[in-house]
Amino acid sequence: MRKLYLGIILILMYVPIALVILYSFNESRFDVRWASFSFLWYRDLFRDRAIFSALRNSLILASSASFLAAIIGTLGAVGMAWVKPSGKGGLNSFRSQLRKVLEYLSILPIMTPEIIMGMVLLAFFTIIRLPLGMLTLILAHTSFCVPYVYLLVKARLAGLDKNYFEAARNLGAGTFRAFWDIILPLIMPAVISGMLLAFAMSFDDVIISIFVTGPHTNTLPIRIFTQIRTGVTPKTNALCALLFIITVFLCILSAAVSRIRPIEKQVIVSEQNMEKGERERL
Repeated sequence: MRKLYLGIILILMYVPIALVILYSFNESRFDVRWASFSFLWYRDLFRDRAIFSALRNSLILASSASFLAAIIGTLGAVGMAWVKPSGKGGLNSFRSQLRKVLEYLSILPIMTPEIIMGMVLLAFFTIIRLPLGMLTLILAHTSFCVPYVYLLVKARLAGLDKNYFEAARNLGAGTFRAFWDIILPLIMPAVISGMLLAFAMSFDDVIISIFVTGPHTNTLPIRIFTQIRTGVTPKTNALCALLFIITVFLCILSAAVSRIRPIEKQVIVSEQNMEKGERERL
């Protein structure tokens, strides 16, 4: 029964994608009729300057948003995971409750409906009189990308031995030096995985982008959305096929990075191998 359920889910998810990729090689303009195998629509796609202009904007937007989200999310996760409430009695309880509230607020953007968040961000940018364009897009995308990095880094810090940080401090390293040389390399796989996930979320966002984009700033998802409203062409299928391949590559890269063994585990394995070698020589 479980295999049947899994098979149905996979069919519903991947058969439409397979059909889109298949008909991107159809020479006919109409998807309902197969004419012959051709790269015609891929050639037309690469000649479309407007598409590549929107693609360039999307790459700049996703790269900037994921980079800023990595910085903010990593610092936030480190601060929330390692800063303990100090004080006694009611003060300690108040700080504990405040910390929980801050943690909930940190992940609130991914729990808020996109249309609500888009309206809120548009109202905020209008109040502060910030012109809509690439800057507002980067700020808006960073706001909902931060939680992805925050959650992954926080999970990595939960299993991290704090004695590494304390040992570095006892040996004379300052707080920043201990974080930069010891903690950051240990959590770097989680940071990179969070960046890749944030990049993917930012790259394909439509709803929030529509609210905060300017009249002369167009992203690839928005352009695809406007084209679909006027009718899907095989050129759109070709573009979707290329984006699917890029997405699969990013997922494989993220999975590979997340499986990198942290430095502390490598050290433990090396010590175990050395001890085993010593026992074998004896």
